Amino acid sequence: MHRLAWPLRLVAIILAGALLTTGVVLAIAPRLWKIANAHDEVPVELPALQPLSQRSLVYDTGGNVIAIFERENQQPITLEVVPEPVIEALLAVEDNEYYLHDGVNLRGFFRALLSNFASNAPIQGASTITQQVVKNEFLAGLPRDGRYKLLQAHYATMLEKEMTKEQILERYLNTVYFGNNAYGLQAAAEVYFGKDAGELTMVEGAFLAGLVRSPSGYDPIRNIEQSHRRFEQVVHRLVDVQIVTEAEGDELIANWPLPDRVRTVPQLILGSKPSYFTVALRDYLLTKSNLLGATEQERANLLYRGGLRIHTTLNSNLQTQAEVARNILPANSAGFDAALVSLETATGAIRAMVGGRGLRSNEPAGEVNMALVPRQTGSATKAFILAAAYEAGAQTNDIINGAQPCTVDDYVDGRKAEKTVKSGYGELGPLNGPNTWSSSDCGFVRLSYAVGLHRVVDTVYRIARSTYFYQGQPVEDREPFLPLPLTATGNNVMAPIDMAAGMQSITNLGLHHEPYYVEAIDWPDGTRFYTHTDPGTQVIGEYAAAATVLTLKGVILRGTGARNLRAFSRPAAGKTGTQYENTNAWFIGGTPQLTTAVWVGDPNGYTEMNNIPEFAAEMGRKGKVQGADYPARIWGTFMESAHSGLPVLDWPAPSGRDRNPARLFVPGEECAATLIEGELPPTTIGGTTTRPGHTQGPLPTATVATTVPGDTTPVSEAPPSAAPGYAVIEVNTKYTTVPESVLDPKAPMPSANTHEYIYLCKGPPSNVWIQESTR
Repeated sequence: MHRLAWPLRLVAIILAGALLTTGVVLAIAPRLWKIANAHDEVPVELPALQPLSQRSLVYDTGGNVIAIFERENQQPITLEVVPEPVIEALLAVEDNEYYLHDGVNLRGFFRALLSNFASNAPIQGASTITQQVVKNEFLAGLPRDGRYKLLQAHYATMLEKEMTKEQILERYLNTVYFGNNAYGLQAAAEVYFGKDAGELTMVEGAFLAGLVRSPSGYDPIRNIEQSHRRFEQVVHRLVDVQIVTEAEGDELIANWPLPDRVRTVPQLILGSKPSYFTVALRDYLLTKSNLLGATEQERANLLYRGGLRIHTTLNSNLQTQAEVARNILPANSAGFDAALVSLETATGAIRAMVGGRGLRSNEPAGEVNMALVPRQTGSATKAFILAAAYEAGAQTNDIINGAQPCTVDDYVDGRKAEKTVKSGYGELGPLNGPNTWSSSDCGFVRLSYAVGLHRVVDTVYRIARSTYFYQGQPVEDREPFLPLPLTATGNNVMAPIDMAAGMQSITNLGLHHEPYYVEAIDWPDGTRFYTHTDPGTQVIGEYAAAATVLTLKGVILRGTGARNLRAFSRPAAGKTGTQYENTNAWFIGGTPQLTTAVWVGDPNGYTEMNNIPEFAAEMGRKGKVQGADYPARIWGTFMESAHSGLPVLDWPAPSGRDRNPARLFVPGEECAATLIEGELPPTTIGGTTTRPGHTQGPLPTATVATTVPGDTTPVSEAPPSAAPGYAVIEVNTKYTTVPESVLDPKAPMPSANTHEYIYLCKGPPSNVWIQESTR
């Protein structure tokens, strides 16, 4: 009796359970239906899949990959390239009944649940591959509540109706995450096995499939033991589905497919180490040009996801030589560093860029590229003043007064104050002569005023124009180049790339090309997206450029640069620059092939480079750094190696101007006059005699000149009749400074002929009378 009661009781329990289950389902079904259909994210039809992200590759001039730009390491492939055994292994681990279900596999779900429960570890996936694609494509960011699973199942069945099994599987293989920034099978094959997906073996594919469940937890780089245990579970799965035998499985576990390679994975990811050039390129493409789109979001999307092939101007051989040359500057406790930018003279292409000793991390945020940082230029700017003077009509044999001292307005703490310049060499002499070769401060101060400071500024902006430096630039972007009284001694700021750009206009005979990074950009399929074209702009005339080159050759051969560059092996033109108190030191110069700017200083501020122990130990001179020292040495070392194997070229001599020499001067400081009667007595200064018509020889040492223009000409009484040794002169009032309204670079500057008498407007010698002009 009892034996019959138990089965009846069991049947009753089962029927009661079934009735309870039916009642619960009937009770909650309307609510579940309402939840599923009330969800804000349920579409009438599935949205289109987003295009697959592709990394952009950056190449140097030799076709070598020098950087990769990517949000995630993802490289799309087609299903056809994946070996069939790899697909079988992946499906065995993730979705063994993929080709049997319609997006949702209830039987597989319960079987995976029981299998994983029995093993105390997840071996089989509970979601189908279709559901995983849906999760990644349509449900990212949604809360994982009761609605989520319903939506995932609903979307999966919809997706199976819109796409074939092969299309869904291909999408999965291109988007699934394998850890270490590898999205998709191709990226994972590269990162973990150093090969293309088409070269993977079945075992390697199975190993990768094992990572999908927890890429971080099973990371073979950081969690090698957990990764190995996971691989054992995967192999057991392959045995279960009879892809491998039990004996083969034991051998696979003993010889799993990641021996020593995992130790080098971080170095195997291309572009993992940024450089000054590639970081500057990225900033240029995202924020300083519209090559990739009108908005920064568009540009970033194309750069990081568009699969572009970016062919740059960087010559890796020259870059290496530049880095070697930069290291001439000894390591020092004060933190002084050096930067270098080299442009191809004929095109403006950036061939090398060194922003310091080297980026110290893979994420360069916060590190400074001194190749792009403006600093006071010292006398290096004098090269541009010289070009402006020649453009305004000067000749190489025109005369300028380089004698010191000279007094100009200056500004200290925002207040106007006079500054007397007494440093440097100076005499009365030709432009292509000792004044310029030896960087006469007073000579160039006077020359800048004769040209007109406003025209000097205009010339600098024209010859050095780039995306980093241009007229009208917002002041919040960078400090403007201003008509400062001491422009000639370098009180304005420019970056090495600006200085190289300005010098390129000179070494390219006046034809300016803005510095550029990119030669061409291709789409992933090889079609051309962008090609750089720039015919150039003639910013100064060929005579002005050639005359500037000729004069700056003297700097290297006989002037301030001769100490370290006199033996340079080919024709070159250049200019040293040292800022007040040795806070910044420069050398800029070039050949017909390359134009290079070098800066040395403290990246963190304007620190005096005096008494630096590491520098004193090497070069003496109390560790005092000037443009003729480390900047010139770095420049010379780089340029010598960079020109190895190149033909020796020279510029044409300046031609087209053959008038008599003129005396350049600043009206208001010096005055021009004509002898009316008598004879001007000779003035002997340092053994040199000067008379009207003779312009050689220094000015009296008692002279205190002011470069503030104005009519300060005194008018004296007539001399006693028949007074011996006296002369009467008439001032030529036609000479004035160039008005600020005149920006024409070719408008003539004040210059007198050599038959006129030039004297200090403060007053002529005591034996010379001035007659009021009747003209």
